[in-house]
Parts: sequence; C-alpha cells; structure tokens
Amino acid sequence: MYRSGLVPRAMAVLGLIGGPLVCATGIAVLFGLYEQVSVWSFIATLPEIAWEATLGIWLIAKGFKPSPILREGSAAAGRTRTLRTA
Repeated sequence: MYRSGLVPRAMAVLGLIGGPLVCATGIAVLFGLYEQVSVWSFIATLPEIAWEATLGIWLIAKGFKPSPILREGSAAAGRTRTLRTA
C-alpha cells in the first residue's frame, strides 16, 4: 500500500512500523523479557492497533485511491496492437 499509494503514505508507514514491533514484542515474550499481557507489550502493539483502526475507518469512509500502477498498465494496454493472421 505504501508503494502503490492506495492509502495515504503516513497511514502506510504506521503499518510498516507497527508490524515489526508486534513481531519484536512476540519474540521478547518468548524469551521471557516480559509477560504477553503487560504494559510493555501493549505499548509496542499500539502502532499496529492504530494502523488497523485507521485502515478500517479509511476504507469505510473513502475507499482505495485509484492505483497509479493500474493506470499505467491500462495506458500501456491501450497502446498495444493486435496482430491479424491471414
């Protein structure tokens, strides 16, 4: 979503930060640094919670933006020629 621009870049960055933090907190729990249900785990999971909430609200309110990748592909498809066999 970051590359294609389907949602605002700031929202996509929130997801790119939140995902690795959730993985890191899961690994920290596995190594016993803190409990799964703790303040530290919640703090590390906040960006992911914000990402998922804003994505859901954004899609309900506005939907995806038209993708620049698809627009480039359709323009290229319009330029192609068909070959006829005799």
